[in-house]
This record gives sequence, structure tokens and C-alpha cells, in this order.
Amino acid sequence: MKALVYGGPGRKTLEERPMPTLKDATDAIVRITKTTICGTDLHILKGDVPTVAPGTVLGHEGVGVIESVGAGVTTFKPGDRVLISCITSCGKCEFCRKGMYSHCTTGGWQLGHLIDGTQAEYVRVPHADTSLYPIPADADEEALVMLSDILPTGFECGVLNGKVQPGSTVAIVGAGPVGLAALLTAQFYSPARIIVVDLDDNRLEVATRFGATDVVNSADGKAADAVKALTDGRGVDTAIEAVGIPATFGVCENIVAAGGTIANVGVHGAKVDLHLETLWAHNISITTRLVDTATTGMLLKTVQSKKLDPSVLITHRFSLDQALDAYETFAAAASSKALKVIISA
Repeated sequence: MKALVYGGPGRKTLEERPMPTLKDATDAIVRITKTTICGTDLHILKGDVPTVAPGTVLGHEGVGVIESVGAGVTTFKPGDRVLISCITSCGKCEFCRKGMYSHCTTGGWQLGHLIDGTQAEYVRVPHADTSLYPIPADADEEALVMLSDILPTGFECGVLNGKVQPGSTVAIVGAGPVGLAALLTAQFYSPARIIVVDLDDNRLEVATRFGATDVVNSADGKAADAVKALTDGRGVDTAIEAVGIPATFGVCENIVAAGGTIANVGVHGAKVDLHLETLWAHNISITTRLVDTATTGMLLKTVQSKKLDPSVLITHRFSLDQALDAYETFAAAASSKALKVIISA
């Protein structure tokens, strides 16, 4: 089968790989129909995630059709159309019982990280009964790919951890796909103001279309001043960091109001400075989280009921044969104006 393979920092190839086979009784083999590229994949290629070994098939998002199942799988059968969660979970361990599926002792973020992922024609999904979701017959497969990772990530790590409430003021620092997913789902809670900060005017224009009340271009290095000016010097109740670099985390520290929350979503590959010399008395909270996908079922219902349309995040489409071109397009978002790319296998 064709697969996009990580070759170490800065290296990726599209190559022929053996088809995956069932390893455990709880596995399923899924034929991929649609997958995508995540910002986390770019972090892997930059060397920010050293736990990914060279030779690993990348990708942790996708939809497809069940090809085969292990003897222990009771919920799915060959031919079923499924959504693949980026997190695999046994549903039984201590962490799963707490709803912390990302820390499952035999699962968690496995696909495209510790085992071969979804940017291929086929993938082995462990703990299939609790890591796959049935796709309704009339569902838009491309839109549902957004539910594998970025929508639950933006919602759980940003909106829920950030304690977004009706009438509150929210800033989202980073208008990439995950930041925009946080923007879309923050509106479930009717905050009075959502300020989006980014370097890219195109993404800020998209953010305005998606519901941002204010946008700030941070190219001049004065984003914090601009956000403070928009909030009469008070700052924001929730600052969502959706990039994963020291500069953007620093902006969040500078704009969070007393009693507010910094919700970190970004994947950090370098240390950041925590300015407790100014924040120690401000009653703030800082949250971190790897998405648990505990809300995927709920988000799936919001999509089915037309309350949420994830397809607005899709800007480009490629075949698996064009996966390297898809990566170039996604990585050059400033010039290509890419948000999410769909790769059809």
C-alpha cells in the first residue's frame, strides 16, 4: 500500500509499505477514504516530537471503511463506515475511567506517533470498539475528518479548559486550524467578545467570517497592547494559546485578566518563560491538555444537526499520490492560504 513515511526531522517520503494486519483481538483494519495533515505533523517533521521514530507512517485523523476486525471487536464489522479518533482508548484503565483517554495506559496518542498512522491506504486501529465512531449514511466524510482531532482539540483544550462563559471575553492567539476550531466552538457559550490574534491577514479575515468580533495582526510585536486597548486595559477572561511557540505563550501571559485562564493548546517544542514575577498575585489559572476526544460524540451530533459546519475549514484537496504536494501546500499556508487539506486515499 502507499503511505507517507517519516524519515527523521525534515524528511518524509511517499512509499510502498506492507498492509497492516490484525495484532490484537481488539484491533480493526480500516481502509482510509479521507485523511488530512495536522499542525502536529509539521511539529514532528521539525523534530519537536522526538518520540516519533523514523519509519513511522504519519497521520492521526481520517475516515474510512472497516476491512477486518479482531475476534474481540463487538461494535463494528467489515463494511462499516467509521470516523477514526486521534486518541485510542481501552475504556477500562484508571485514566480512561477518569475520562482522560489521552493517557490510556495501552492507548492514548498512538496513531502517527508510536504506531503507523492514517496517511496511508490502510491503518490498524487498536481498541477499535472505543476508538472508532460510526458514520451516518448521509454524512459528509470530508467534514467529519475535522472531528478526528482539531475540533475536539480546540473545544476541549481551549474552550472547556479555558472556562469560556456567556458574556466573557476570549482571545485566541493563533488563527490556524486549531485556533479556528476553538473560535467555532467557543460560540457554543456566547462569549461577549472573541478577539483573534495572528500574523496572517488572510487567516484574520477568515476568523472574522467565522465569528471573531475583533482581530489583531501581531506582526508589529504589539499584540498585547492592542488587546489591552480593546478591553479598556483589563485583559481577557480566557487566553487560548493555539500556536506552540514562546512568543505566543508570552502574549497570553500579557493579556490575561486578573482571575482569568490561560488555556494552552499549542504543541511546544521549546521551553517558555513563565513570568510569575508579574502573575503571582493575579489569581490566574494555566491549563494544559492533550485532547481526550471525550466530546467527539457530542460534536458529531452538532454536525449532524447542522449546528456546526466543519467543512468551512477545508481549503485544498489532494489524492494520496499527491501527499508530498499536500504537505508543501499546508506548510506554506501564508502563501497558499491553506487551512485544512483533505487527502483522498
